Order: sequence, then structure tokens, then C-alpha cells
Amino acid sequence: MNNSSFNFSNSFLNRRKFIKNSVTTVGAVLAAPLLSNASGFKKNGDTITVKQIMDMFISEVPGGRLAETVDTLKSGSPDSIVTGIVTTMFATIQVVRKAVDLGANFIIAHEPTFYNHVDDTKWLENDEVYKYKAALLKQHQIVVWRNHDYIHRLIPDGVTIGVLEQLGWRQYADEKVLNVVTVPTVSLKGLVSHAKERLNIEMVRYIGDPLQSVSRLVLIPGAAGLNRHVEAIEKYKPDVLLVGEMSEWETAEYVRDARASGQKVALVVLGHIASEEPGSEYMLNWLKEKVPSVKATHIPCGNSLSFM
Repeated sequence: MNNSSFNFSNSFLNRRKFIKNSVTTVGAVLAAPLLSNASGFKKNGDTITVKQIMDMFISEVPGGRLAETVDTLKSGSPDSIVTGIVTTMFATIQVVRKAVDLGANFIIAHEPTFYNHVDDTKWLENDEVYKYKAALLKQHQIVVWRNHDYIHRLIPDGVTIGVLEQLGWRQYADEKVLNVVTVPTVSLKGLVSHAKERLNIEMVRYIGDPLQSVSRLVLIPGAAGLNRHVEAIEKYKPDVLLVGEMSEWETAEYVRDARASGQKVALVVLGHIASEEPGSEYMLNWLKEKVPSVKATHIPCGNSLSFM
């Protein structure tokens, strides 16, 4: 993207600069040299280690390894020989159990394992849920790597590409700013139905007239925050802003007032997991291309919340 384009990926990452001087994780940032073999992985005999896979992915990210990142190991050793890989949004206890059943010992998750952005576990040392999960991972020697900052720093953003492809909107995305999408004109209700079907969403929250015609969209997966949402509305004047999640007292109230002032912008809240899980599918396809000798499986973690 050129400098005149709104860089959603970098803006999303900038929102989380509070991690500086506060990153306390279970694993440490690995400082091993990157692999130079761009077409595949170097192997030790017929084996591939966690570290080799991590290094290969990071070598494809502009700027390479980050000095400060949440993308560290949350359990296990980087030297573990990989027996199988699972990609997922959250390495939940259910996902860990399914990985064990598959004989996979490496989970690549997009979001935290221990309930906070930096996976700080000091405050959880005596917590029964944390102790159970940590013991389960240790018992089965499961390695968990969070791939959040790196996949978002790919050009183009791996999560955004995954979402666009699953929605069938890749061809409608702006070449310079992929988050801006112009689809054939449809009703808001029709657009929501399409998103629900493609992203396997039971229900969404929205602001707008279900019968209004829409075409120009801004898609912001995950939790980018009020500033990014408002900046996108102001700059790109979309008919609909589709987000992963938002604070109800922030973006929702802005859109409500925007409509009351005469603007026609609608808001659709897809849910954080639903809006980014296709990024784990992207990761799965990357693994199948780069490490075809190791079985890789995507396990949807499902929505943590249900609807009545």
C-alpha cells in the first residue's frame, strides 16, 4: 500500500503498543537466524522442528523478526520435532484435546492462550483453570505458538486475504486498500445473509435499515478500536462498516449519531472469532504448501458465546 492509503494492518498493530515494557509471556521471543531456503524447509533427516517452521514464516514477513511481539511460544520447546500441526483462532482446551487425538503436537493460534493479550500468567499462578490447561499442554508436550503480529504484517495481510477469499470478495477489493470492497449492489439484509452463510455465523448485531441498498464496504476484522473505525468511515464513506468487534459505548454510538445526522452508513458486527478465523485457514494453506510432508489441520475453536 502506498503512503496515501489507510494502512489498517499497521494501525491495528499500533493500537497495541502498550505491550512495550510490559510483555510477560510464558515463552520467550526466539532469536535464532532465519532460514534462507525460500522454497521449503531445511530438515534434520526426515524431521522438521517448531523453530524451523516459525523461522520460515517469519522470513516472509517484511522487516523480519520483531524485537517486541506477542508472537511467542506459550508452551513447549522450539526444538520439538513436529508430528502434526493444528491451526486455530484460540488454543482452547477443546482444541488441545482434538490436537492430541490427531497426533499433532504443534498448535498455531492467532489469539492468546491465557486470557490476556500478552499472555501474562503471573496473576494466574493459583488459578484452577490456568493450572489445568497448562498441565494438559505439558502432559501431551504440545507446543503453542501465537501467530498474530506476523501474519498481520504480511503484505497483503494474511488475515484480510483469508476473510476476503472466504466471503468471495477478493475480486471486489481495492487494489491499494484491500479492506475497501465494492460489491454488486445488494440490500443490507442480503449482505448480512451472505456474510453469515460464508463465515458460519449464527447471528450478527447491526445498525441500519435492512432494506437499504449497499455496495461500498469497509471490512475491519478483529478488534481495531474506535479510532480506526471512525477514521475508516470518514475517509472512505462506506455504505457499511463490517467489524469483528467493538465497544458498545464507542463505535455503535458513533454510527447511531452518524445516521441521525443524515449519513447512511450502516454497521455490522460479525464477532471477533468469525471475522478472523479465515486467517487460520490462510495459515493452513501456507503450511500445506511449505510443509507438505507434515499433516496440518484447521480446527475451528467455535464461538465462545451462544445466542438465545
